Amino acid sequence: MIFGYARVSAFDQLLDSQIEQLREANVDRIVQEKVSGIHHQKEELTQLLDQLVKGDTLMVTRMDRLGRNTKQLLELIEELEARGIHLVILNLGIDTRTPSGKFILTVMSAFSELDRTMIKEKQQAGIAIAKRKGIYKGKKQKFTLKHDGVRHAIELHETTNKPVKEICKITNISEATFYRR
Repeated sequence: MIFGYARVSAFDQLLDSQIEQLREANVDRIVQEKVSGIHHQKEELTQLLDQLVKGDTLMVTRMDRLGRNTKQLLELIEELEARGIHLVILNLGIDTRTPSGKFILTVMSAFSELDRTMIKEKQQAGIAIAKRKGIYKGKKQKFTLKHDGVRHAIELHETTNKPVKEICKITNISEATFYRR
């Protein structure tokens, strides 16, 4: 089956043009939603994705109808591919039912991965510079020796024969935190 998904970001916007394009593309069923793209929870899209089975096709008019950022989109594309569900993005001419459509998505994924890697490298370079200047303090530690749970855990360890696992459960700290302190 071919499912169309139409979404606008505000309740005062109309879905008419998307619905018309999806109908012209001969979808079997159209799911409509009015919710901002930055929201991670799109109820109608989530329900639609849960209904899709191997061999089905999800069709949208534009890529940004599925999500606002590259990470969201790539995660969804990977999920669809893993489940054997095809994706068609009308305005880009991408159709994963074809070899060229799969190729284009693969190239887009590669560029996205490159972008993520470059951002991480820039972040690491910035941290290295801040460390050399002496202004990088690292992530602020939440569970220091001043934390009540940590103090109580150390006290229990010194005064009882309870195993670390039990102490951590009582004091609500992780074993890793206990051993670090």
